[in-house]
Amino acid sequence: MPSYIEKAEQINLPVIPLRGTVAFPSIAINFEISDETDLAAAKIAGSGSSLVFLTAYSELSQKRKRTTDEFPFYTVGTVAKIKQLLRAPEGSTRIIAEGLARATVIKYDFAEDHIEADLICKNIFLPGHGGVRGEACIHEMMSALERNARFLPSSSEEMINAARFYDDPGQLADFIAANILVRNNDKQAVLECFDPLRRCEILLEILQEEATILETEAKIRHKVNSRMNRHQREYYLREQIKVIQEELGDAGDVEEFTRRIKESDLPKEVEAKLLKETDRLSKAPFGSAEATVIANYLDICLDIPWTKTSKDKLNFSAVMKTLDADHYGLEKVKERIVEYIAAKQLSPELKGQILCLVGPPGVGKTSIGASIARAMNRKYVRISLGGVRDEADIRGHRKTYIGAMPGRIITAVTQAGVKNPLILLDEIDKMTRDTHGDPTSALLEVLDGEQNKTFRDHFVELPYDLSDCMFIATANNLLGVPRPLLDRMEIIELSIYTKREKLAIATSHLLPKQLKRHGLSKKTLKITDEALIEVIDYYTHEAGVRNLERSIATLCRKAGKKLLAEEAKKVVIDQKDIASYLGARKILPELIDAEDEVGCVNGLAYTELGGSMLKVEVAVLEGTGKIETTGSLGDVMKESAQIAVSLVRSVATEYGIPTDFYKTKDIHIHFPEGAVPKDGPSAGVTMTTAIISALTGRPVRRDVAMTGEISLRGNVLAIGGLKEKTMAAYNAGVKTVLIPNDNLRDMEELDPLARENLIFVPCKKIKEVLDQALLPVQKAEKESRGEHSSLAAFMPGSVQTHINAKTDA
Repeated sequence: MPSYIEKAEQINLPVIPLRGTVAFPSIAINFEISDETDLAAAKIAGSGSSLVFLTAYSELSQKRKRTTDEFPFYTVGTVAKIKQLLRAPEGSTRIIAEGLARATVIKYDFAEDHIEADLICKNIFLPGHGGVRGEACIHEMMSALERNARFLPSSSEEMINAARFYDDPGQLADFIAANILVRNNDKQAVLECFDPLRRCEILLEILQEEATILETEAKIRHKVNSRMNRHQREYYLREQIKVIQEELGDAGDVEEFTRRIKESDLPKEVEAKLLKETDRLSKAPFGSAEATVIANYLDICLDIPWTKTSKDKLNFSAVMKTLDADHYGLEKVKERIVEYIAAKQLSPELKGQILCLVGPPGVGKTSIGASIARAMNRKYVRISLGGVRDEADIRGHRKTYIGAMPGRIITAVTQAGVKNPLILLDEIDKMTRDTHGDPTSALLEVLDGEQNKTFRDHFVELPYDLSDCMFIATANNLLGVPRPLLDRMEIIELSIYTKREKLAIATSHLLPKQLKRHGLSKKTLKITDEALIEVIDYYTHEAGVRNLERSIATLCRKAGKKLLAEEAKKVVIDQKDIASYLGARKILPELIDAEDEVGCVNGLAYTELGGSMLKVEVAVLEGTGKIETTGSLGDVMKESAQIAVSLVRSVATEYGIPTDFYKTKDIHIHFPEGAVPKDGPSAGVTMTTAIISALTGRPVRRDVAMTGEISLRGNVLAIGGLKEKTMAAYNAGVKTVLIPNDNLRDMEELDPLARENLIFVPCKKIKEVLDQALLPVQKAEKESRGEHSSLAAFMPGSVQTHINAKTDA
């Protein structure tokens, strides 16, 4: 343990507090004062012993002893002797002083115009400078000083040389603390240590910490400088590139793209991606293939409406008025759109709808899409999917391929200019597949309301929200549409137009349109309703109105020619004039037979062109039990014939038919118009009735038509297309229609003309059908003259619900 020599003395001295620095014994210090209290203290010291107590303002973050809040100074300072006072022109005073000894404050106090303190001035000396331990401390402090000096300014070499003259460890610690340490609280910690050797240890700890900090700062500074140098070099090179590009005529592309990206209201992910691509473009060699690909990509992505929308028109009456003005009928579609508008009003966040309109050609599926868009104030885009066979047509190609471009969905949205257009997917059932993929599978994401909000096109490679789009798909039939795709759409079936509907469409839509197109008016050309009905019945045979419109256009052209050639003021086209304009009738009318016949029954069929009469003829010949079917029948229809024969065998005794007829007779079932393919189960009751008529010799009523599937137990099963079938029966002159009992639910959908002029007889069993259709042999002649007594009680427009009591049992 080293021995110490301690000298202590109690004195009272004026106080000058220091800001931003700390005074040490044996170290000269100069500072400025301007406060009146400090100037008074300096004046008192100068007029006496020139001694003053220098202490530092305590830091609030430093946990050290304080006197009171009135004197926020440290309680350990330095007694110093003022060497010189210099008055500055601006009123402040510079003091040069030299520290003499450490002192601890007993009490601070005010004395007239300055602060004074009662002090214990204390000096501790080491005999022989601390011996070996002192030398070790000096060596360690010099090593630490040299280590820290590497990170200090160039003047530090002089400071190291001056430090080498100190042989006392305590004084060397004070010298290093005064000149090397940065933080005042570290300096104060050294000052408050009176023990010289302990003071050396504290200083070494602080120097070690300072060395670590300085080394880290140096590394950071080196990295920053290196980066700044690299950035300066890059900036210089970029400026050169800009000048070169200006000379080559390619200046401003990067700036233009950057400006457009910043000005566009893009999602954050999209903006980050496009800025990254813009940075790649700036680094790509001018005129390279990569630069061309990136520029094309940025152009296309910036043209996509990422956030722009149009405002929907949500007024019921206005929307219905627009739809009615454009299309007659199509009530299901119109009602569905009005329902969507109602839901949109109640819930503004409701996403777009996905509908699929299914119906024969020409009924207005495509045009109603444009009408809906106009009614709702939405942009309209049509995508034709007929013949599409590549998945890339929907999702696009990767942008790295030559000639790559976005898919049809993104292209359609870009074309619309808003993110919530009405997109019509036309002919969705005409898509095909090959080795390039299945486009219907790509549509699964597009038409899924839960997935299409993050649709990713292969070219764009960014998620795009399609949930605000309204999709309307069209199809002629659903046979070729995959089930998963059907599951994502709401199916709305459109039926064929009846004669009454075609006449209304012609008078309110087609005729005014063609008159305007051909430069005519109602004053110069008049086509009567009878003439239009003549055209509908005998010159067009279709589900829609396309051929009807063409025929009206022909009438307009020929009438225009007549107006100019004969200088007439007005042309009137009546029913009798149609042949002179359109030629002879092209379609023969379907009419019932002139008399009741055996083995000949009026069936009803549904085709893409509408309903039609489907007569069945049966001939029973001597033979070995063969069953022959002709008339281009499909497999389902041939099976229905087999069922009919088996059913006849089960009821043979009831109708007086020999039970061995299937062994001794050949049965030939024929459907006229043999070149027209036919299939389906709905002719089951027709074939059964015809076979029983032929085997019993009982005629079938010529004014009765029937439709229904038959089972082996004689049940009459429900069928489809009842609306079209009954219109065909009405047009052919049929008075009574036998329908399955389960089809009574479809009566409201029938055309009013058919519903008002036909007698409908619902049947549950084949016996009910036979009772209504077959005539007794003895009454055949009477009934053939038109005296149909069994139906006399039923007036047109009624539904017969009478069921034979025996059949019910």
